Amino acid sequence: MRAIRVAVQGLGELFITLGVVLLLFVAWQLWWTDVEAGRSQAATTRQLEQTWKHELTTSPPAAKVAAPSYKQIPMGKAFALIRVPRFGRDYVRPILQGTELSILDEGVGHYVQSVGPGAIGNFALAGHRVTYAKPFNQIAELRPGDPIVIETRTTWYVYRVVSHIIVTPDRVDVVAPVPEKPGAKATTAMMTMTACHPEFSASHRYVVFSRLVQTLPKAGGAVPSALTAAVGP
Repeated sequence: MRAIRVAVQGLGELFITLGVVLLLFVAWQLWWTDVEAGRSQAATTRQLEQTWKHELTTSPPAAKVAAPSYKQIPMGKAFALIRVPRFGRDYVRPILQGTELSILDEGVGHYVQSVGPGAIGNFALAGHRVTYAKPFNQIAELRPGDPIVIETRTTWYVYRVVSHIIVTPDRVDVVAPVPEKPGAKATTAMMTMTACHPEFSASHRYVVFSRLVQTLPKAGGAVPSALTAAVGP
């Protein structure tokens, strides 16, 4: 009997230890990754803003309007910023080339087969909904008409939400040049945002479609009114 009690006690202590380790892992995954990734993404944002400011004040005029080739951007490199007033007045995240998990841990990812911001076609993005600063955590709160602002080195692009759908992960047609219509020729500049759905699950994808409504050069310090106007209820 004593041997059984010792064994049961040892097993109980093992379960307690495993429980503590599991709780620590969950805390790391849900909280600490947000802290670390938040700092990293904020640093990337500041670096982009500083680089753009320097280039716009030192480059010759022709270089200021040169259209970049988004297909040639190296994987994992940040090339734009996304601002979503619905997510908060101070919300801003870097957009990086690629959608691998290691890249999404550093910000919002750009589907490499999709067009760049402002172009005719589908500018498609992916982001975490939980952990790693969860840039698309509030994606389900977006409503038709909400502005989504993309900032590049020279230009502001303002999109407005059109609709949303929930799909299974195999529905890659949502990031086609014409969303949900593979093979169709694009005639409109669209943007698609994707994130896992529901939270803490990867069984589906929450997808938001937006349409380009404004292109505004940054020359002269212009800022889209969408970033200063109040967001509706």
